[in-house]
Amino acid sequence: MQAVTVSPKYQVVIPRAVRDNLHLRPGQKLQVVEYDGRIELVPDRPVKDLRGFLRGINTNFKREADRI
Repeated sequence: MQAVTVSPKYQVVIPRAVRDNLHLRPGQKLQVVEYDGRIELVPDRPVKDLRGFLRGINTNFKREADRI
């Protein structure tokens, strides 16, 4: 875990290792989520990047009658 400091303008610098691992780029949008007393930054991804992310999911289960 790496520590960052909040600047007087309430800015933080995301450490290079994290930026590289998440392939973040300048100008990229992040969603800011406050959850259970912490702040989470979630990168916005283009919808086309989500194609196929559920590949291999098991869809063989009994559905409720009103969901068919």
